[in-house]
Amino acid sequence: MFMTVRPKVEYLDPPLSGPAQGSYSHCARVSAGDLVFIAGQLSIDKSGNVVGKNDFEAQFRQVFSNMKIVLDELGLTFNDIAKFTTYFVHSQDIEAFMRLRNELFPALFATTQFPPNTICVLDRLVKEDFLFEVEAVARAKD
Repeated sequence: MFMTVRPKVEYLDPPLSGPAQGSYSHCARVSAGDLVFIAGQLSIDKSGNVVGKNDFEAQFRQVFSNMKIVLDELGLTFNDIAKFTTYFVHSQDIEAFMRLRNELFPALFATTQFPPNTICVLDRLVKEDFLFEVEAVARAKD
């Protein structure tokens, strides 16, 4: 008997749902395992200094670099992420985010499908210099 091996985190787009409005899927199915809730990552360096003040692209790269550091420390990869939530302080940065995400995600993920992502626009983040923040839910290793 042959068994089909499913990925531990599987991204799904139900056939009757409308198309995703960017590089994300409508939902994720997580097979057995604990969930890890990763706090919102900001554009800071190892010393806690803001990287890319007033530069969305620099902040984007730093935020995802910081997310990778957290994942690495947990023994996880971007393929273990089940969901992102992204917070912006300027709605006009959303287009740049989508463009940069389209460029970066194929290098981070093993498939052409990506985790669900919810976008929120807020008045501000913990410091005025931060333009956006990304948090994640991931599946822990067995």
